[in-house]
Parts: sequence; C-alpha cells; structure tokens
Amino acid sequence: MDKMLTKFESKSNRVKGLSFHPVRPWILSSLHNGQIQLWDYRMGTCIDKYEEHDGPVRGIDFHKVQPLFVSGGDDYKVKVWDYKLRRCLFTLLGHLDYIRTVQFHGEYPWIVSASDDQTIRIWNWQSRNCISVLTGHNHYVMCASFHPKEDLIVSASLDQTVRVWDTTGLRKKTVRGPPSQVDDGNVVSRVNNELFGGNDALVKYVLEGHERGVNWAAFHPTLPLVVSGADDRQVKLWRMNETKAWEVDTMRGHTNNVSCVVFHPKQELIISNSEDRSIRVWDISKRLVVQTFRRDVDRFWILSAHPEQNLLAAGHDSGMIIFKLERERPAYDVINNKCYYVKDRFLRLYDYSSSRDVPLLSLRRTTSTTTPGIGGGPKTLIYNIYNKAENNILILSDAEGGNYELLTFTDTIGSDSQDIKRGFGLSAVFVARDRFVVLEKHTRYLLIKSFQNETVKRISPPVNNIDNIFCGGISGRILLRTDDRVVLYDTLSRKIISELQVPRIKYVIWNKDYSYIALLSKHQLVIANKQLEQVCSINETVRLKGGSWDPNKLIFIYTTLNHIKYALSNGDHGILRGLDIPIYLTKINNNNLYSIDREGKICIIEIDITEALFKLALENKNYSEVMHMVRHSRLCGQAILNYLQEKGYPEVALHFVNDNKTKFKLALACGNIQIALSVANEIGDEAWKQLGIEALRQGNHEVVEMSYQKTKDFERLSFLYLITGNTEKLRKMLKIAEMRNDVMSRYHNALYLGDAEERVKVLESTNNLSLAYLAASTHGLNNDADRIKEYLESGNIPVPEVNINATLLQPPTPIYKSENWPLLAVGKSSLLDLTNTGASSSVSKVVDDDADIDAAATGENGWDDDDGLLDDEEDKKKKAPIANGATKSGKGWDEDDDLDLSDDESAPTSPHNGSNSSSSGQSFAAPSAGVSPTASWVSDTSLTSVHLAAGSVETGLNLLNRQVAAVNTSLLKSGAISLFVGSSCYLPGLPLVPANRSFIFSNNTTTTTKAKPLPALTLKIPPLLEMLKQAYKSFTSAQFQECKDLLETILHTIPLTYAPTRTESNDLKELIDVSREYITAVRVKAAITSAGDDITRGLELAAYFTHCNLQPSHLLLALKTAMANAFKNKNFINAASFARRLLELPDISTERHAETRSKAQKVLQKCEQQGRNEYKIDYDEMNPFSLDCSTLKPIYKGSQSVKCSYCSSNYTPEYKGKLCVTCSLCVVGVETVGLATPARK
Repeated sequence: MDKMLTKFESKSNRVKGLSFHPVRPWILSSLHNGQIQLWDYRMGTCIDKYEEHDGPVRGIDFHKVQPLFVSGGDDYKVKVWDYKLRRCLFTLLGHLDYIRTVQFHGEYPWIVSASDDQTIRIWNWQSRNCISVLTGHNHYVMCASFHPKEDLIVSASLDQTVRVWDTTGLRKKTVRGPPSQVDDGNVVSRVNNELFGGNDALVKYVLEGHERGVNWAAFHPTLPLVVSGADDRQVKLWRMNETKAWEVDTMRGHTNNVSCVVFHPKQELIISNSEDRSIRVWDISKRLVVQTFRRDVDRFWILSAHPEQNLLAAGHDSGMIIFKLERERPAYDVINNKCYYVKDRFLRLYDYSSSRDVPLLSLRRTTSTTTPGIGGGPKTLIYNIYNKAENNILILSDAEGGNYELLTFTDTIGSDSQDIKRGFGLSAVFVARDRFVVLEKHTRYLLIKSFQNETVKRISPPVNNIDNIFCGGISGRILLRTDDRVVLYDTLSRKIISELQVPRIKYVIWNKDYSYIALLSKHQLVIANKQLEQVCSINETVRLKGGSWDPNKLIFIYTTLNHIKYALSNGDHGILRGLDIPIYLTKINNNNLYSIDREGKICIIEIDITEALFKLALENKNYSEVMHMVRHSRLCGQAILNYLQEKGYPEVALHFVNDNKTKFKLALACGNIQIALSVANEIGDEAWKQLGIEALRQGNHEVVEMSYQKTKDFERLSFLYLITGNTEKLRKMLKIAEMRNDVMSRYHNALYLGDAEERVKVLESTNNLSLAYLAASTHGLNNDADRIKEYLESGNIPVPEVNINATLLQPPTPIYKSENWPLLAVGKSSLLDLTNTGASSSVSKVVDDDADIDAAATGENGWDDDDGLLDDEEDKKKKAPIANGATKSGKGWDEDDDLDLSDDESAPTSPHNGSNSSSSGQSFAAPSAGVSPTASWVSDTSLTSVHLAAGSVETGLNLLNRQVAAVNTSLLKSGAISLFVGSSCYLPGLPLVPANRSFIFSNNTTTTTKAKPLPALTLKIPPLLEMLKQAYKSFTSAQFQECKDLLETILHTIPLTYAPTRTESNDLKELIDVSREYITAVRVKAAITSAGDDITRGLELAAYFTHCNLQPSHLLLALKTAMANAFKNKNFINAASFARRLLELPDISTERHAETRSKAQKVLQKCEQQGRNEYKIDYDEMNPFSLDCSTLKPIYKGSQSVKCSYCSSNYTPEYKGKLCVTCSLCVVGVETVGLATPARK
C-alpha cells in the first residue's frame, strides 16, 4: 500500500459532500447528521458551521466567483447560502425525494440538482425559479454535473445508465435573449411544450454498460471523456464525439461498490474511492492501478479535486482527508550566486547576478519510468560545496524505494553530463571533495563512496532508527536524523560530536560561513550553532516550507504555507508579508527575496526587513543604528511597542507613538514626566491621577501639585503642602475647605497648620463642645475655654477634665523645602544620549540618509536635527569666547593682559579699572559686542548655500521654498552638512581648554575692500560635471539605475552649489535641463521593461523614448530600440519613421555605424512595402508634445500643462500641488522667482 501525502484531516460525522473554494484555502464538507462545516485546511481550523437542514446533507458546492455556496439534503430542499453573511439566503423547493448532488454553473446563474425522485432540475438562482426539469431516468439519480466548458450535463442513476444531456436550447432560451417563437398553427407542438417541458434540454447520449446501479459520473476538464463508477465495482471510461459515445475501457480492482470517481485536473489520472475502504489512482493511458490508499475501518463516500492546485479531498465515515499524489517542492540547491534546480527533466542554472536562467543538462536518461503525477521524480538536489574544481550534484528520488544519481558537469549551456553514477539508498550527501555518504535502505549502514561509485568505507549506524542524513557544514561531518533527535557525526573519527533533541526535521539550511544552522521540521524551527548547540526554538501552527539566511546579517527568513517570516538568534520572530501560494526561498539580497515556486519559476519578491534589522541592532546594542532607524524608517504598530517595553526600552518606543494614551503610558514607563505632562491634558482625570503617582515617586512635587489640582483631590493636595512646608498654600486650602463647607478638610488643614484657634472653631461649629473645651484648655486659649465652659454648664453637660500632662500637638517640620526633591544623578542611557545628540553624528553616516516627504514635514527626519547641531556650536561659542572675537566683558584678545575677566562684580579690582568711582565721579561703560561672522553672512544675501554654511537652516530652507517651492528638503541634508562643516575649522588650544572655532572666508576680508565677507563654500560645479560624465557612461552601458542615482544627486546638489559667474550660472541651468531629460528617459526605459505583454503600451513608450533630449550617441540607441520594437510588432509606419530619423543623425554616416546604417535602410525599405500599423498607439510624430512625467503620456501642443518650479518637468493640471517625481524636491505648478545665484544678484 502506498503512503498518502496528507495535508489536512478532520474528525466528524460521515462526510457525504465536499467542495473546494476556487481561490481561498477553504473546503466545505456536508455531513450525514445535517451539518455543513467550513474548514480552512491551510490553518487546520473550522471557520463556521451551518445547521438548517433536517437530515443528511449529500450535496455541496462553492460558487466560482460569488460568496455563495449551495447545498441539498434529504429534506428535499436546495439552499443557497452567503458565507460572508453567514446565513441561508433562500430555499428552492420542487424535488419530491432526497437530493443527491448540487452544483453551480461556471458562467450562467444556474444550479443543477439530482434527486431520488428520478429527475434532474436546473434552477436560476438569481430569479429563484426552476427553469428546466430533466426526466428520463427510471431510478434514483445519484449525481448530475455541468461540463466545465460546453452546454452539457452528465448524470448517473441506479437504472444502470449514464446520460449526457444537451442544454444548448435552454441556454438560448434563458441566457442569450428571448426564446424562439412557437408556431401558433402547430397546436400539437404547443400542447407538448406545455405538458412535457419542450426541448430545452435533450438527452444526447445514453451510456449503457454497467451491470448494476451507477453511483457517479464526471466529465474530463479538457478532453471528450466521461468516467463512471458503479455498484458492479467497476470504473468505466467513455469517449464522446459529435454523434456518438462509446466505452473505451473498464478498470477493475475495487472489491465493493464504487462511491465516487473523478479525473485529476492536471494529470492523466483517474481517482476513485469505494466502500471497500480504499482510494485507487488509475493511469488513463495504461488503464492500470498505479497507487492505492486504504483505511482500516472507514468507508469512502465522496471525492473532490481542487480546480487549480494539486489537492484532492475524500470523505469517509469519520471525517475527511485532504491529500496530494506527489510532492510539489522542486529539487534545488543554492551555492554562492547560483541556483541549480530541476524543471521539466532538465537541470537548470539561475545566475542571480545576471538573472540568466538556462538549461544545463538533460536528465531524460536519469528520470524514473513511473507514471507522471504520482511521484518518483527528483526529490532533493545537493551541490558539492567541498569541490571548487568541478560541479558535482547528487539528485535523490523516492522511486524504487529510494535512489541517487551522481552528476558531474560544466556550466556550459546544453552540455551533457560527463558521467552519471546511480545507486540505491534512502539518502546521500557529500562529505569531501571526492567522497559522498549513502544511507543504506535495509541495514541503515553509512557507505562512504568515491566518485566512481565504489564503496570506500562501511560504517555501522552510531544510533538506531536513522532515516535520513544531511550536510554537516564541515568536511567529514554529517547530520543523522532519527524520529526525535539530530546527531552531528564525524565520519573520519567515527564519533558522535553532539546531539540535539528536535522532532523529525525535514530540511537543514546553513548560513553563509556555516557557523549557524536552521533545522526545519513540520511545525518547528530550531536555530543552532555549528556544534549543534541550540540557540533558539520557534513553534508555528502551520507547516514550514523552507528558508534562507541573510548573507550580511544573522537573520533567518523562512516561509510557511501563508506567510514570509523572520527569526533572530535570540528567538525573536515576526511576519514580513503574506503569501497566496507556498514558495521556497533560495536567496536574500537586501530587500529582494528570491524564491522558486511549485512550477519551477524563479520569482523575486520585495520585502521590508526593517523590523528584523531594528530588533537585531537592539539585541546587539548597536544604539546608533537603532536611533538612525527610529528617525528614518516607518516602524510602527503595537507589536513594536510591546517588544520595546518587554526589552526595557520604553524611551525608544516613544518615537513611534502618535496616540496620546499609548504615549502617556510609555512616558510613565520610562519616567519621562515632561512628555506625560504634555499629553495628560488631552486624556482626562485618570491620566492626571497616574501622573501624580509617578511624579510623587520621582519627588517632582510641582507636577504632583498640578495633578492634584486638576483632579480636585484636596486631601492629598493639603498633605503635599504639609510635607513640603508650603504654609501659605495650606492656608488657602483652609479657606477653600471653609467655602466648600467641608468640615473634615477644614479641621485637617487647621491641624496641619498648627492653628489651635481654628480647630476650636471647627469643633464648636459642629456642636462638639466637650472636644472644643479640651482643645482650648490644652492649647492655652483661656478665653475660649471659659466661654465654652459656660455653655456646657448652662446645658447641664458635664465639663471634661483636662489632663495636666497634655502636650501641644504641632505639625511636623519639613526636612526639605526646595522646589523639587533632589534626585540621584544617574548617567543617561546610550539610547537617550543618541536621541538628544543624534544630529551630531559624523558626516559619513548622514551623507547617505534620504528621508521621505512625510518625515520631513513632521521634522523627524528633517532639519530639526541640524538645528540641534548648530545649537551645540553656539554652546561652544559661549564656552570659548575667542570664536566670536570678544570676551564677556566686551574686550578682544588684543587688549591688555592685566584685565580682570571675572564674572563676580563684588571682587576687588585694580585702580586702573576705575573701581574707586565715588572719588573720581566716573563709571566704566562696556563697549557693545561686535557682529559675528555668521550673522554677517546671513544679513544681506539670498543664497541658500550661505545661510546653510552659517548654520541658519530655517532661513535657508525658507529662501529655497520661496525661490523654487522646495518642500522635501530632507534630500538636501548631506549637502547642507557639507556646507556647514566646510565653512569653519577648529584649532586646538591649551590643555583643558576647548578647541577654538575659526571661520574660512571665500573673499578678501581686509579693511581695504568693501565686499562683505562670505564663507568658503564646498559645493561647486566641477564635481557635478564629473558626475554627469559618469552618468553618461552608465547610460551607454545600460546601467540605468546607476545613471538615475547620479542624476538625482546632481539635481539635489545644484540648489546648494556656488556659481559666482554668469557662465557657471548658465552651466547650472543646463545641468538641470540635462538631468531632467535623462531621468525622464530612464523612467521611460524602465516602463518599457515593465510593460511586458502590453505591446501597445510598449510601442508607445519606445516612441516617447526617442523624443527625450539626449546626446546624439544616446539618441541613436533610442531610435534603434524603437525601430526594432515597432518592426517586430508589425507597426511598419512607425518603424519607417524611426529609421528615417536614424539615418538623418550626423554620426550615422561614419564607418563604425555602417552596420546600423545598413539595417536601418533595409528596415525602411521593408516598411515602405508594407505600409501599415498592426497596433494603434497614442503617438503623433507630426504634432509637437512634451511628456507628462507622472503618467509618461504625451501632452500635445496647445494642451494645458503645469511645470515644476525647479526642474521644469511637465505635468497635466491635475498634478498641480503634488511633489515632482523627477526631482522629488519641489511642488508642481507654483509660480516662483527661480533659483538665486551670485551672478543673478
């Protein structure tokens, strides 16, 4: 008996009907107890249950497009359900007995149902009416189904026949217009139509051949074949043509009634199940059983095949099972920058560096002779990592109980293998340059073999129950797998190095330097080091499919059935993105993920691993990188916040939060009272209570006071004033209590103040005369005591006896009366330091930072950091007066050395300073401070570069906004920092004295010139010209992304570039125009590549490409490409136009372009003969146009357009107010004065 590849199994009552959802990983099962269950077989969970039928539900089916399914049961009802609304929409009544099957039509709003009332009914589920009744069977109709493409229905009945019905007439009548008119003169015809239903559906064929009742019949999805199964234990195959149908063959093997039989949707196979508790797979061409699956007790009743995937489902007495007939995982291995894999009986090579995918070697001689679709193909491919001289590959297969093939070959396309060695074994793996190990099937011995397939050494199994072996990462080592552990074994010393308890692993993946290994089992991922010592373990609820290590970071990316995930060595893991279909990872390159799917196609998926990199940096305590990612990435979500809190970094989490409640909680967690205070007003009283508790814990009684005032917690507020010794406010609290008529609060405040007289008044006002008398007597208030005593005696109230030893009750004296309590000085954490001084990082780390528009608008990645940097410089100026050229007293360094520069005004001074002013009648007047160089730079210039060099970021950016409507100024950050740093230098001073800042000027600053001093500016035109030359070279060599990056750098540098002469100013304008044209050209070229199968769009873009203002040599390439595309796609008119323009170029007549010239002439001649266009494109070469840089479509002359204020890119008016896609710097459609340069001034 064959082993079934089970994907999902459920336990329930007897399953009588099954239906796969065409898109989602869902399956419906209808049960004998009347319940309908909706399962997610990928996750293994029951999504919903439906219970409205009375009795067994035998038929179930999903609609192909709508969120509907239909069911039919023994209660004679057909019910249509909406699984989104989770209820039955309506019920169709008409059958008079049990309903066996129901099915939606693939295109029309029809449902077909088969019943024990010997009829087949077709329903319109939109109008909710029965539109046809098919009669002809004379026993129970066990099933009925539509043909997937033609107007046919097949039905099977216990009358031992299979009938094929033609529904063409019904389609014409109900779907494609009104029915044909019946001749009024033919009375007999009209009466027959009314009595017997007319000829809407006719019996086309009656297939007779079964000896007992037929339980099931089904169409082939593409071929004119029908398969049927019956109680005579036989499966019959029938063929049809336009005129007849006949039996092709009978397949025997079942030992009881055949319950259901279907065609495999992708392979030439028939699958049948039976009450003999077996599922059998038949080869259509051989008419033989090729696989058999059995259950011990349960009988099978129903089969269903997924329309798109290689999945089958079978229902039995105790539930259902979803299974596959063969593994779909391709055999592949990745080494360095190459992926070797098997597809269509070829060994293929995919080169990641060049994206080259070529067949290397035909494997037709090495493939198994088993039936396609049931396994036996290559299972595993292993490349020899130890042999650098040649290519060796082991291909493993399960055919014939397990075999291997050793191939040695070159990377030449279409080459034959130099030698193929075959053998049998459960598994094999390379252990040395010219050795491999084979796990023997029966004895489980380890056979060390040479490349001549000769056994060199035979090793007895070091542990029991070895069933697979894997690469050990080091020459001579292998991994041995058992049911519950993995053993690292050295074949040279024949010793076990280490063991690891892990459930049955399926795949082993080493990282680039073989220092870490990922062990993947069905639902568990274990990461270990090269000594097989476990680092972490991660459990998943769905199956793991594969994975790959990041070559630069210790991050493992892996896939499950429905997700791409990441794992770190500390056990942290998360989801990167979802998946529609399973894929198998091969390589990771930055944010690009290379994978191979079940069809053997190499796919590239873009992912964002910022979250993984962030957690890795936090784990490695790389705090500078952490804060860089905080400022420049878009990390967000509750998961990140929870993670940072769990790891003890709530202060970092504060950077991700915009929600006030979350920010408040995080601020309290990290003890940041100021942030908590700023958001407490917007939250409410509960926040003030929590803030008061935290502030009291820190001794910040000013915030505590505010919190108690906001919440009107008068008792706590009074006690706070008591312990802080604030008697003035305590008296105010006493007055407030008196106004509130709060007796207890009034008494407490009097007690806190030590005001005995007030306490006596409170007691007396509350008629506590005895207590009032005692209080007055004890505290020496004799007048009050005598007065109260008279009241007591007049009221016949006993006068209490005063204790002569009583002592005065006074409030405690506060120990500390400062504004806030002192706190222990604790050094700031590394993260907090980086948060506050992140802008002072080195230029090398900031130059490559590119912030997005949103971040620049909020100031997170914008110029706020630069403001902080400039503030630091101001602090330095205050600490080192020489930088400004004046001391605090207003004297420069050229003054006398005997000046006293002390800040203490009461200090004695020398008589030379005129300290004896009373005798002389004169006072000292300090001179006014001079103007700092930076203030002089900024005072009278409109050059953005000068403002940035002076550190005046805000004014500089405002100037740029007014001149060219610049908004995304974060792109200028590296240039701005370069200007600021390059305008000054620092000179070392005396020991323990800060370095002195000295400014660098670009012009003469002597007294003989009237020109105002300007700073030396680092950004000039020559480097931009060199960059443009490099961009030209990149464009010529088709390195378009590199070309675009260089041109964008030029555009982002020009606003900060110093051009003192008119010639240089004109050069800048020309650079802007050239950069704009080439960036547009590169974007058009990329759009041509992305157009793919859209031939019309590709031709349009190729035509537009030729109208970019390029260098003649580059225009030649553009015209050559457009001519070739137009000619290949038979747009001969356009091709002729491009050929003429090509021949008109000045350089085309040179000798080196002779071949191009000849080809253009031939194309022109051929096109003039044809004189037509196969595709109509939006291109008129006679009408001048400019290209819309957002949509890459023409804006013809006379049409309205708007331009970018800076680079002059053209757009349609709808794009006004948006960010220019060419320069990514300025807003489109804003009228400005233009970029200011010294020459213009």
